[in-house]
Amino acid sequence: MLTDARARKIKPGGTVIPDGSVPGLSLHPSPTPGRGKWILRFTSPVTGKRRDMGFGIYPEVTIATARKQAFGARELIAVGADPLERRRAEKEESLLKTTIPTFEVAARKLYTDVRSGFRNSKHSQQWISTLENYAFPLIGNRDVDQLRPSDFADVLRPIWLDKPETASRVRQRCDAVMKWCAAQDYIVASPVAVVTKLLARQPVKRERVQHHPALPWRKIPNFVQETLHTAHQSVGKQALEFALLTAARSGEVRGLTWSEVDVETQIWTVPASRMKAKTIHRVPLTSRIMNILQRRALFRNETGLVFASRKNTPLSDMTLTKVLRDAGVESDVPGRIATVHGFRSSFRDWASENGYSRDLAERSLAHSIRSTSEAAYHRTDLIEARREMMRDWADFVFSYMYN
Repeated sequence: MLTDARARKIKPGGTVIPDGSVPGLSLHPSPTPGRGKWILRFTSPVTGKRRDMGFGIYPEVTIATARKQAFGARELIAVGADPLERRRAEKEESLLKTTIPTFEVAARKLYTDVRSGFRNSKHSQQWISTLENYAFPLIGNRDVDQLRPSDFADVLRPIWLDKPETASRVRQRCDAVMKWCAAQDYIVASPVAVVTKLLARQPVKRERVQHHPALPWRKIPNFVQETLHTAHQSVGKQALEFALLTAARSGEVRGLTWSEVDVETQIWTVPASRMKAKTIHRVPLTSRIMNILQRRALFRNETGLVFASRKNTPLSDMTLTKVLRDAGVESDVPGRIATVHGFRSSFRDWASENGYSRDLAERSLAHSIRSTSEAAYHRTDLIEARREMMRDWADFVFSYMYN
């Protein structure tokens, strides 16, 4: 077995000295007396060819260190891996980590990592498209460690006042990219946090918020009679009626599957993955709603969708919107057609003006409780109390039948 005493005697032009401990490891003479190069000779289990793997120069790399590294290489060979290829891959990965990316490269890498967490494909595409439209043209080819708050201010300034909601989303997504870069040690901290100091004051949210155009709640019965309960009962009309009676969001209704409906208890359980707040939401189903489901059961197929299109895919949001547009259903916003989402506002106004508690109405709309202290006391979803309220809502919606 090779010792330091013998290794120190190695001479230029001398013979190779086997280690004698790890098969294939040997010390090769260098041009300088007492110095040598560690080489592990092995047959690659991947290519079947003989290869030499270096571990540095003796005495800087000691016998013990060389043996430890060679032994590790032999362990890789034993499991069918080529240690030289493993070393090359590790070097490439290390090089990638030390190479500062451009803003666009960093953004697309982050997007690849987070895209599976978006609520739906539409939101996923919007995340990257806003950066493609507003950020990449100005700073996409800039290295992230060279970007300053003023650069992001230049990105936001053209839309900061005219499109405040869009500007807010662009700022948030730029900040997410730069925080990811900080986590990768490309930069120290995100410069986006102070960008508002370089821009004009935006109108506060209450000054610029635009509610979804809604049909005034007192006009709901006439709408149902004149638009939804006509001779032609399309799947779009049935889905719209279902959304109206449940006060659910369009996407929740369009994605409804038969497996979510418990006919015996008459409860629709929307899984957390399909909810905006990412929590399970139970909806009581009144007899009016069960009638719609009975009609849809005639079209039940292998997709499991309650409201399927002719191609057996979920209905598009435009399918429901088209019902309102074709009927020219006017909203509480002059010159605007009522929206599907606006029916939730119609329901909320009806509940408030007919004496129902805020708690019941907000739970029916599946709104998140912003106060953490208030949320701590909410241990029930009051499903039966809400069922009674939704029965009253359905009776009002169909009150035209009693006149």
